[in-house]
Amino acid sequence: MKNTPFIFGRITSGKDFTDRENEIQHLKQNFLAGTNTILISPRRWGKSSLIKKAGYELEQSNKNIRVVHIDMFNIRTEEDFYKEFSENIFKAVSDKLDELIANSKKFLKQWMPKITFSPDAQQEISFGLNWSDVKRQPDEILNLPEEIAKDKGYRIVICIDEFQNLGFFDDPLAFQKKLRAHWQKHQQATYCLYGSKRHMLMEVFASPSMPFYKFGDLMFLNKISVEYWKVFIQKRFRSTGKKITKKQAGRIAFIAKNHPHYVQQLSQLCWFRTKKVFEDNIIDEAVESLVLQLNLLFQSITESLSTTQVNFLKALIDGVEQYSSKDTINKYNLGTSSNVIRIKKALTNKEIIDEQPPGKLDILDPIYEIWLRDYYFISG
Repeated sequence: MKNTPFIFGRITSGKDFTDRENEIQHLKQNFLAGTNTILISPRRWGKSSLIKKAGYELEQSNKNIRVVHIDMFNIRTEEDFYKEFSENIFKAVSDKLDELIANSKKFLKQWMPKITFSPDAQQEISFGLNWSDVKRQPDEILNLPEEIAKDKGYRIVICIDEFQNLGFFDDPLAFQKKLRAHWQKHQQATYCLYGSKRHMLMEVFASPSMPFYKFGDLMFLNKISVEYWKVFIQKRFRSTGKKITKKQAGRIAFIAKNHPHYVQQLSQLCWFRTKKVFEDNIIDEAVESLVLQLNLLFQSITESLSTTQVNFLKALIDGVEQYSSKDTINKYNLGTSSNVIRIKKALTNKEIIDEQPPGKLDILDPIYEIWLRDYYFISG
């Protein structure tokens, strides 16, 4: 049994990666020019894969480029941030264990971090910093990329995923001011900050009152077009000796609303069901299978919503455009026009809906939308 040609739920690369040529070039140009970049898109649209690929290509073409990847998903304190920040930087600029130790001695002059490691796996190296010392004087750590880059003749690119998680810190505003005060002075170190909670990131980077306002080039990741998906899906089927037409491949992308994660997952389900030649009825079976697979998750999400929030989603699925009109409010029991505004904000904060472009609301999860329309709201 051959492995599936479709990848989802983890970083994709090589032949599993599709499109994004323009975005890759944009990122690489920014990294080379020293332009800080903020990348925003909904969850599971392929941000991490995109940045990994751009960084990898840049490192392969230029030995003086070092790309550092930091994931803030599990970081909830300032102390954890400094530990992950310094640890990942030293790993990225040190090819061997003895070099890592030498670098840590050279560039952390105020204190010597405690280093623990597995003898057979450098990846397991971790730093233990004295938090009381770091808290009083974090300058050395925050300036690490710049100091190392100048000393070694590198350009270092720091890519930080789920950057909005700094909102969990005890004093996030003070921490943002501290970061901005150091990073805005760096010439050899460049920063790429990204995440999936659009409303939180917009507050951090687009509000004139916030420290990171106009920190860098603001990029919004769009969906991959159906034309690219047609070619990609057909090619991946063909690589395993199976056939699917471009029209059929386009229908898969259309149903998944070009959502990268779901296009790959739905394509996989269709591929599993195809012996040699894809039949039209397979996609309906695959969609039903995926919806039922996620049924409990969608039930849990819906049960966490208020009655008016669920009613608002019903209006959205019904194609209503004037949500605050008297007729809509009465028909869907939305309360008042001011309550409609609160409902929209709450659903946006829960990452259930998004408004992009302005005035155009959309349910972010296309399979959840199908579940609501064809299963939850169906009337007997």
